[in-house]
Amino acid sequence: MLELAVLGLLKERPMHGYQLSRELGDSLGGLWRVSYGSLYPTLRRLERDAAIESEAGDVRGARRKKVYRITPKGEQIFLELLQESPQDTQTEDARFRMRLAFFRYLPPETRIRLLERRRQALKERLSTIDESVRTGRGGTDDYGRALIEHNRTITESDITWLEQLIAAERAKNPPTGGLKRRRAALRARTGSSSGAVARGKERIS
Repeated sequence: MLELAVLGLLKERPMHGYQLSRELGDSLGGLWRVSYGSLYPTLRRLERDAAIESEAGDVRGARRKKVYRITPKGEQIFLELLQESPQDTQTEDARFRMRLAFFRYLPPETRIRLLERRRQALKERLSTIDESVRTGRGGTDDYGRALIEHNRTITESDITWLEQLIAAERAKNPPTGGLKRRRAALRARTGSSSGAVARGKERIS
C-alpha cells in the first residue's frame, strides 16, 4: 500500500523524502503515518524497479536531498495498484481509503466498478455480522455484543456512503449520454439527407 501512496503523490509533483513523509500524513488526511525506516527502503525498491527516478536537489544542512519523480513505468504500476482486487480482507479497509484518495486518476466507469465492488464486499460482511447476531456467535457478553453492533453500524454507514458516491458518479457521468448524442447526430444527419433529397426533387420538377 505504501507503493501506491508514494506513486500517487509523485504523480502530482516531484518530491524529496521529507516532503513525501509530510504529505502522507497531511495531504491524505492522515491516512498513512510512515516512518523513514519504511519510506526510504520503499523508495529504493521503486527506483530499482524503474518506477521512479531521482536526482540531486537542494542542499539541506550538510546533505543534498534526493528529489524523486515518477517514470512512465511507475505510472503503469500506479494504475495497476489502484485497480487491483483485494487479497487480504483485514487490510482492505485501509487500502480502499488509500485508493479513493487517488480516484481522480481513473475514468468514471472504472471508479463506479471499484465502488460497486467495495459495496458488494461490505454487503457480504454485513450478512456475516447479521448471522453472528442471529446465532449469538462472538457475543457471549455485553461487550462482545456491543462490538458486533458497533461493527454492524459502521458497515451499514459505509454502504450508505458508497451508494451516495455511486449515485453522484452516475449523475455526473450518465451511461446513456453517449447514446443520446449518437441518436441526436443520427437524426441530424437523417434530416440533412431528407432535406437534400427534397431539394433535388424540386430542381427536377
